[in-house]
Order: sequence, then structure tokens, then C-alpha cells
Amino acid sequence: MIKVPRFVPLPPWFGGDLQTVRNYLRPPGDILAPWPGEILRFAVKDGTGDELVGTLHRPVEEQQKPLVLLLHGLTGCEESSYVRVTARELLGAGYPVLRLNWRGAGPTLGKTQSFYHAGRTDDLFAVIGSMDGALAANGLAAIGYSLGANILLKYLAERGGLSHLRAAIAVSPPIDLHATQQRVAEYRNGRYHQYLLARMREERPCPLEVCSILEFDNRVVAPMHGFRDALDYYAQCSSGPHLGGIRTPTLVIHAADDPWIPSKAFREIAWSQFRHVRLLMPWSGGHVGFHALGFRRPWHDEVALRFLAATG
Repeated sequence: MIKVPRFVPLPPWFGGDLQTVRNYLRPPGDILAPWPGEILRFAVKDGTGDELVGTLHRPVEEQQKPLVLLLHGLTGCEESSYVRVTARELLGAGYPVLRLNWRGAGPTLGKTQSFYHAGRTDDLFAVIGSMDGALAANGLAAIGYSLGANILLKYLAERGGLSHLRAAIAVSPPIDLHATQQRVAEYRNGRYHQYLLARMREERPCPLEVCSILEFDNRVVAPMHGFRDALDYYAQCSSGPHLGGIRTPTLVIHAADDPWIPSKAFREIAWSQFRHVRLLMPWSGGHVGFHALGFRRPWHDEVALRFLAATG
């Protein structure tokens, strides 16, 4: 059990929307310069010839702490601001970090035969399974954000006690993909919806007439990955129904005012039934925001560091 600091929004970032967009309005600069990166490549053995690419950073002084995998969200990559900020905080605390790009994202954009999706846990399994023994000598942990957090939770549930991770943190996970799609499609989220759809269209081939995320998932994601349609994709890949299978110490962080992911999906789960999964749901924080008063780092990073320290 860790002591969780109270979340108080950092002025002037009040409300879920401002908490969410601050990452875009004030992106960090070249914050990882003190820790030079090393490119790592991980082959996937599915006949596509695809590979996953990530950037490894080591702390200035080796402290025998676990390597932490950082898993970006939808339309993100290793360069996403929230990934780089967390990497800085972890490296400063002595943790080695691997900023992993999902298949078809970041350096592999436009270079793969297949692509990542919300339930593609086999790629995470491939990366962890082929991890160099020296890199994993002190164990592995993972932090996922948004869609990457859903993949992480689903992976943990599928692997049970064989996950090979010592600890996991899921930040703003869409544990109910259908509910998330419906929320993002609401009128008040029109700008978010159009932004995400435009980025999704950049990532993979898409018919010009597709004008919604639901249609994109119906016509692009589902047929490409063997799902009947978007609803089948959402049903099979949502992590929420499978949380009971997790055997790794896991922290789920979600803001009640997340404008993209409804808190109802979290409130309907009896979290006390899980031995290994804990939910933190502050009243504010937005979507992968958590910019808090009194902390020099995002609140979710402060909590993650405390959790990693407590889990060894």
C-alpha cells in the first residue's frame, strides 16, 4: 500500500478539458538530452516481417532498478509528451526506460504490413519475451497510457502469473472501448474526435469517405484484424471484463472528469474483489493530464514512482 497524495489542479488548468490539452499547449522541450538513447528493434514472428522499435535510456548511475516499458496511446509514439515526461522522471529516479512504439507507430509509421490496435497484446508479449537478459536482469515494469494502458491491462489478464512484469501502472485506460467511442463521438467532443480521426487516417490506409472513428473501426481496424465489426472489436479487446485475471501488482489511474473515457465504466466495477489491482480515481485530471498543484511532475508520475518503489 502506498500513501497517495491528494490531487489539486494546477492553476489555471481547471477542469478535464484544460487538464487534457495542457500537454499539447505546453509541450516539453529536449528533456531527455542528459540520457542518450539507444535504438532497440524487436522482430515479430507472424510472417509479416514487421518489427517494433523503441528507444532505451539508462540512468546516469546504475541503481539495479527494473527496466520500465512506456507504452503510448492511440496515434501516439515514443515522442508523445507524456511519454517523454515520464521517462525524464523515471531516469532521474534511477530507472532505465524503454520508450516503445507500437507496430506502425513512430519510426515504423508506413513501414509495416500490419498495425497496432487496442487488444494487440501479442506484440507486447513478443517484446517482453525477446528482452535481452542483461536488460531485464533487475526485472521489468510497465506504464501504459490510454489505449496503451488497455493493451497492458489485457496482457496482464491474459498472462496471469506469467506476465514477467513486477509492477504495472495503467493511466487513463479505455477499459470499455464501446463506451469510450460513444463518449468521444459526442457533440461536445467534436474537436477531439476530428483530431483523433485525422491522426488515425495518417497512420494507415483508409477510404476517403470514412468520417467517424466508429466507421474507421468498422471499415479499417475490424476487417484488418479479423473482427466481425467495430462492436466485436470493442467487445473482444476491452480490458474491463478481464481485470480479475491479473496477478501482477497493478495500479489503475483514471480521472473522474476525463472528457474521453466515462467514469461510469470504472464505477460499475467492484474493485475490492481484486487482490492485485487498485483503482485511483481523483475528481479531476483529464485524460493523461493530472497537472497538480504542489508537484514539479504530473501527479500520475508522482504516484507511479511511489508505486514502483513500494513494489520493489
